[in-house]
Amino acid sequence: METLINYFETIPSLHRSLILVGGLTFFWLLEGSLPLVNFKYKKWKHALPNIFFTLTTVIINFGLAFLLLGSADWVKENQFGIINWIPNLPLWAYVLLGVLLLDFIGAYLAHYVEHKVKPLWMIHLVHHSDHHVDTTTANRHHPLESVIRFAFTLAGVFIVGTPIYIVFLYQSLSLVATQFSHANIKLPKRVDDVLSYLIVSPNMHKVHHHYKLPYTDSNYGNIFSVWDRLFGTYMKLDPKLIVYGVDTFPDEDANGKIGALLKQPFHKYRKPTTIDPSE
Repeated sequence: METLINYFETIPSLHRSLILVGGLTFFWLLEGSLPLVNFKYKKWKHALPNIFFTLTTVIINFGLAFLLLGSADWVKENQFGIINWIPNLPLWAYVLLGVLLLDFIGAYLAHYVEHKVKPLWMIHLVHHSDHHVDTTTANRHHPLESVIRFAFTLAGVFIVGTPIYIVFLYQSLSLVATQFSHANIKLPKRVDDVLSYLIVSPNMHKVHHHYKLPYTDSNYGNIFSVWDRLFGTYMKLDPKLIVYGVDTFPDEDANGKIGALLKQPFHKYRKPTTIDPSE
C-alpha cells in the first residue's frame, strides 16, 4: 500500500498520459475483435471529434490542476474532510473510502445533476449525441462540461478530504473505467452481469446511451455501480434494443462535426421523449 501511495503521490505526467493513450489503444483494438455492434462507419473519422474533446479536457484539467493540488494539500495539512474525521481508519480503508466517495461526488452526483438541470443537460448533450458509442466516446465532453466536472471533483476533494495520491489514483481508475464501459465490446452476458454488481460494465452503461427516456436518465455511475443501485437509478435493457444518440438532436452528420458540437449547448432546450419501459 505504501508503494502505491508513493507512486500516485508523484505520478509523472508522462505516466498519466500513457494510461490515457494505452487504455484507448487497448480497447480500440479489442473492439475490432469483440464488437458488440457492427457499426457501418469510418472508425477514424468518427474518432476525430471525440479525440478533439479528449484533448480539450486534458488541457482544461492541466490548466486547473494547481487548484486540485492546493486543495488536496490543504485538506491533508488540516485533517479536513470525511475520511480524516473517522478515527482509527486502516490505511486500505482510508484509500478505498476516499476513492468511493470521490466517485460519488465527482462523477455520479455530477452526472445526475447534469441530467436534471436544463442548461447543464444542453452542455452534456455533446456526450450523448454520439450515434456510434465506442471507447473514444468516453471523453467526448464539451469544454464547458470539463470545467463543470472539475468543479465537482474539487468539491469532492474538500468534502471527502482526499490527499493528492487518492485524487490521482481515482482519476487513473476513472479514466480506464470509462474507456471500458463505453467500449464497443461484447462480453459474455454472465460476465457482464457479475461485473455490474461491483463496477459499471459495458452493457450497463450502454443503457444510459439509449436515445429516449427513462433509459437516458439511468445508470449514471462512473467506476462503481453501487450508487445507481443504492439510489434507484439502475435500469436494464437488452443491448440489441439500444439506439444510441438523443431524439432531440437526431442529425447524425452534424453530431460528428466539431463546430456543430461546440455550438450545441447554445441551442434552445428541447424536451426529450419518454417511453414506457414496460412496453
